[in-house]
Amino acid sequence: MKPTIAIYVQHPYASSQCANGVMRALDSDFRFKIFTKHEQIDGFFDNVDMLCFPGGMGDAAKFDSIHPSTVSVVKKRAEMGMPYLGICMGAYWAGSHYFDIIDDTDAEQYITRPNADTRRPHAKAMKVNWSGEDMKMFFYDGCALFGGEYETVATYSNGDAMAIRKGKTGLIGCHPEAEKDWYELYSWMKKEWQGDQHKLLLDFAKSLL
Repeated sequence: MKPTIAIYVQHPYASSQCANGVMRALDSDFRFKIFTKHEQIDGFFDNVDMLCFPGGMGDAAKFDSIHPSTVSVVKKRAEMGMPYLGICMGAYWAGSHYFDIIDDTDAEQYITRPNADTRRPHAKAMKVNWSGEDMKMFFYDGCALFGGEYETVATYSNGDAMAIRKGKTGLIGCHPEAEKDWYELYSWMKKEWQGDQHKLLLDFAKSLL
């Protein structure tokens, strides 16, 4: 039986577009349950093998709208070793101001980092290096990861970590779940599509199990 991912949706902050992209990327190897900012029924997470918080558009402070009981359950299960996959907003939420599940590692806006190659948060095809391969990946005000010990999977052009594994927690600042129509929404992005990067995300998620 395929392992089950509980994937969080709170459109547009943890957007349905991002959640759909994640599910399409991982569908071959995973099943999914959707949960939201509201309190979950008892036992909802009992048959879950991984937690996923995708990204979207909005303020990371919207974390405060998640029901406290859900925050408590997610934090406890992540700390006990349940895999956590955080993309963009979900990577921010793993940090010290939110779930606080990555110890002395933290997430910070990439656009504020020293020598960042952009200072604007809007959508763009960001130059990154994923496991030694240079490519462009969809970016929308994503985070850089720094501090403490972790395994770096991908970096931004300034050398900051863009994707990391820390135990069974995997965090990604850009959007490997992006689909072609994401790029086509923006006139300056239409020619930036470099092909499906879903296999990168699938392998990354499987590595957390």
